[in-house]
Amino acid sequence: MAKKEALRELQSRLAERLQAARTQQRGSSWLAVECSGRGILFPLREAGEIFAMSVLVPVPHTHRWFMGVANLRGHLHGVVDLAGFLGIKTSEGSSTQSQQLVGFNQSLDLNCVLLVDRLAGLRSEEQLQREPDDGVARPTFVGARYRDGSGRQWQELSLAALAGDEAFLRIVG
Repeated sequence: MAKKEALRELQSRLAERLQAARTQQRGSSWLAVECSGRGILFPLREAGEIFAMSVLVPVPHTHRWFMGVANLRGHLHGVVDLAGFLGIKTSEGSSTQSQQLVGFNQSLDLNCVLLVDRLAGLRSEEQLQREPDDGVARPTFVGARYRDGSGRQWQELSLAALAGDEAFLRIVG
C-alpha cells in the first residue's frame, strides 16, 4: 500500500512540474523515461498525461508491440510498448509496478499511450550536454543524443514526429 501511495505522490509531483515547465518555456525541457535500460527524453510540449498501468484488452492480429487498448479516464487509448516498437526490448522485463503509460499531448490528436519501464523525472538543457551526431541514419522521430552529469546517455524522441510516423500510425492511427 505504501508503494502505491509513493507512486501516486511521484505522479502528482511530476504532473505539477510538467505543468509548471510547460508554462515557463525558457529552453528545451524533457520528460525522462527508461525503456529496457535506455534513457529516453520526450519533449515536454509534446508529452501528455501520465497514467499508472491499467487493465489492457488485447487486440488480435496486431504487432507484438501493440499491447491492446485501455480505458483511461473514460477514453479508450491504444497502448504501445515503446521498447518493443523501437526494437530495443530485452528479455529482462521491468516490474509492472514501476511501468507507466505516457500519453501524447492533446494537440497531437492521438488516443495512444506509450508503455515505459519507469519515469526518471524531468530534464532541462542545463542538465544535459548534446552529443555530436554520428551520421547514422535514424527514423525522423529520433532526435539528438545527450549525456547527463553522471555520464548517462539519453536519446530524444519527438512524440509529434512519432505521431506522424507511417509504421506507427498504421497500427494506432
